[in-house]
Amino acid sequence: MKGKYIALAILGVMAFCLTLYGSSSTSAAGKTLNEIEAELGAQYGENKRITDGSYDKSLAVKCINGTFVGKKNDGVIAYKGIPFVGKQPVGELRWKAPVDVVPDDGVYEAYHNGKTPCQLDYEAQVASVYVRGEDCLYLNIWKADDGRKNKPVMVWIHGGAFTAGGTVEPREEGTNFVKENPDVIVISIEYRLGVFGFLHLSHLPDGKDYPDAQNLGLMDQMMALKWIHENIASFGGDPDNVTIWGESAGADSVTTLPLIEGSHKYFQRVIAQSGTPVLSRTTKQAIEDTNEFMDILGCETVADLQKIDVEKLLAALDALGDMRVGPERDGKYLPLDPYEAYANGEAKDIDILQGCNKDEMNFFMAESGVGEPFVKAYTKRWAKNSVLLTDKEKALVESFCKDVKGERYEQLCRLYNQIWFIAPLFRISENQTKAGGKSYTYYFTVESSVPLMKSGHGVELSLIFNHPEETLVAGRAFDETFSKTMRRMWVQFAKTGNPSLSADISPDGKAHQWPLYDLKNKEVMVFDEFNIHPEKESQRKILDWERTYFLTKYFCL
Repeated sequence: MKGKYIALAILGVMAFCLTLYGSSSTSAAGKTLNEIEAELGAQYGENKRITDGSYDKSLAVKCINGTFVGKKNDGVIAYKGIPFVGKQPVGELRWKAPVDVVPDDGVYEAYHNGKTPCQLDYEAQVASVYVRGEDCLYLNIWKADDGRKNKPVMVWIHGGAFTAGGTVEPREEGTNFVKENPDVIVISIEYRLGVFGFLHLSHLPDGKDYPDAQNLGLMDQMMALKWIHENIASFGGDPDNVTIWGESAGADSVTTLPLIEGSHKYFQRVIAQSGTPVLSRTTKQAIEDTNEFMDILGCETVADLQKIDVEKLLAALDALGDMRVGPERDGKYLPLDPYEAYANGEAKDIDILQGCNKDEMNFFMAESGVGEPFVKAYTKRWAKNSVLLTDKEKALVESFCKDVKGERYEQLCRLYNQIWFIAPLFRISENQTKAGGKSYTYYFTVESSVPLMKSGHGVELSLIFNHPEETLVAGRAFDETFSKTMRRMWVQFAKTGNPSLSADISPDGKAHQWPLYDLKNKEVMVFDEFNIHPEKESQRKILDWERTYFLTKYFCL
């Protein structure tokens, strides 16, 4: 019985592909990347330069690098596939820092998504089945056609473990959100993934010309934020009221970006769903991963790598293994210890709203295979990484697992919930508060109807973006009033820096006072489907302070 549940995710992927490619296709399996790109290119089209003046001037917005013409649907104007760099990172610019835009008087369509970043397992990527390429640095903008100016701006950064995902994900399309909340502008951005965005190269014989390769994905995000700061007023947005917002690796990103020098002029707030800087690596780890990657490919220099085609690079990354890619804590672009950077006040002037789901790891359990496959994979992972722990620390973890009732996979789910999500979440809240900053913390408990998924990783995304039809992970639509209330809290935070709602603006007609996290009461906002309420962490014992909190010092075990 348990084995069938992972098949549900696979069937969901196939169903999505059948819908995407049309009923005449049996599945996406077996097709080459070029064949898929050709089909999707024909379906989605390509943004072109407009030279004959035949466009709707009311949908055109002049920016530094061109005038972009959007499309209006049901009162919302979408501008898709706007480049935020002057040159795309291809050819000699592979593994180089993003190039800033230059002035351009041309007029361009902004009708279609730009390319999705190169990523592995393209047959199974529900979130990002689309035309892919290294020339992927584009953004999308959604705004209500109401003529209002100085609107708060919410910039979405997608997740995917820094190796997958894209702005084309239907579940994260912004029209529905903006239609319901016309008082904000929503933007989604792409960034380089995997070995194209996070590969340490400077230690190689010819690596001195690639000093930024280990953190290019974050540099791409910063360049997108720079473009937004310089151009969003033309769309009716307030460049001085920007919230960066993400889930999973996107949440890792938005909690890391405040620690980059000069970043604070581009945003004032952070919304982080199920992610912290936990996925980051040390320089030593990054170099070891690169060396193993080079061995797989039989390469010795960057020049050798430049000769390898994209699919072989992705295959080598796949062979390298999961969770081996992410930002590098190099002590230059990023601090050596992000948690301590928060404690030292490096983000104290940034308002933060962050939280996690009750059963994050249940999603990964379904992805890896319920029961034996999951247990095998994560037992191996723990055996490899737990050598870093002292004997006393290992004993504490063993004690924690023994107290989890159920089978071994349940113990591993609960343990990795603590390691990857819960403990890092509370450490950021603790340190941000100690430094005098603001942190609003939440705990999402609503469960999917997919068997064993519970309140797993990403369950809330279709709710947050107002796409109840997207049920691959959630399995169902959630209560409409609850969903609207949660979205309104996100918007209220973006507008004011405080997510609390008075009764007159709350969709459920009830006042919701969201307390700041404090070191004594440690209150979080609990999102039960029919009972949104603040609660002390100690009432639910969300975090095991004695037996797992210390694990944050090891980051992504």
